[in-house]
Amino acid sequence: QTETDAILRSFLDPAEEYKMGNKRRGIALIFNQERFFWRLGLNDRHGTNADRYNLEKRLMDLNFEVRPYDNYKQVEVLDKLAEAAEEDHSDADCFLIAFLSHGEDDHVYCHDGKISIREITSMFKGNKCESLVGKPKIFIIQACRGEKHDDPVTPADAVDSRVEVFVDASAMHTLPAGADFIMCYSVAEGYYSHRETINGSWYIQDLCEMLQKFGNSLEFTELLTLVNRKVSMRSVLKCRDPNAVGKKQIPCFASMLTKKLYFRPKK
Repeated sequence: QTETDAILRSFLDPAEEYKMGNKRRGIALIFNQERFFWRLGLNDRHGTNADRYNLEKRLMDLNFEVRPYDNYKQVEVLDKLAEAAEEDHSDADCFLIAFLSHGEDDHVYCHDGKISIREITSMFKGNKCESLVGKPKIFIIQACRGEKHDDPVTPADAVDSRVEVFVDASAMHTLPAGADFIMCYSVAEGYYSHRETINGSWYIQDLCEMLQKFGNSLEFTELLTLVNRKVSMRSVLKCRDPNAVGKKQIPCFASMLTKKLYFRPKK
C-alpha cells in the first residue's frame, strides 16, 4: 500500500488542467425565476432579468451554448434537466447550470414549487450521465441561504447605488455533489443574499464582471475568490428593512474539482 501511495504521488501534476479542446464548450442552463405562484407567498425578484441577461452574455463570450428559461414550473424545470442529462456531451468540455431564485432548506424555487439541489446535481453524476464523467460540472446558485444579515467588521469601500436593495428568501445548506463538481453560492450559509431592483444581484453582477475581465485567462477557483473579495466590499445603502442598511455579504464555493479549470479561448 505504501508503494502504491508513493507511485501515485510521484505522478500527480499540480498544474494539470481539465481538457478544454473539445468541439464544444458545453451547455449552460439558466433558470431565471422572477415571479412565483401566489400560494407560495414569495415576493417577485425584481432585477433578476438583469442577472439573466448579464450572465447569458458572459457565458456566450466563453463559447457556452446558453439555454435560458424564465419562470418555469417545477415539472418544466425537471423536464429540461432530464433532457440535458440524457444528451450526449462527448464533444463538450464541461457543463453549467445557474439557478436565479429564492431558496429554502436545501431547495431552490421554481414558479410553483421547489426542487432539491441534491436532486438536480444527482442527474449529472457519472452513473446517470456518463458523457460528463471526468468533466467539470458547474452549479451557480443565486439565492439566500439563511435569515441573518452579515455585519460589517472592518472599514470597507461602499459601492454607490441609487436603487433599492432586496433580499432573496430563506435558508439553504451546502450539499455534497460528487467528483468534478463545483458549487458556487451567492452567499455563505445562514445569511441573506442581496439583489438590486435595477442592476440585479450583487453576486451575479460581480461574477459577470470578473468573467468579462478574466474568464479566458484566470483559473476558475481563483476567479471565484476575486468575486468573493469584490462582493465583500459592498454594503447595503438603501433598503425597505432599516436593519439591513450597512450590512454585508460574502459568497462562497465548494469545489470537488480534481484539476485546474480554465476556459481557454476556442480556436
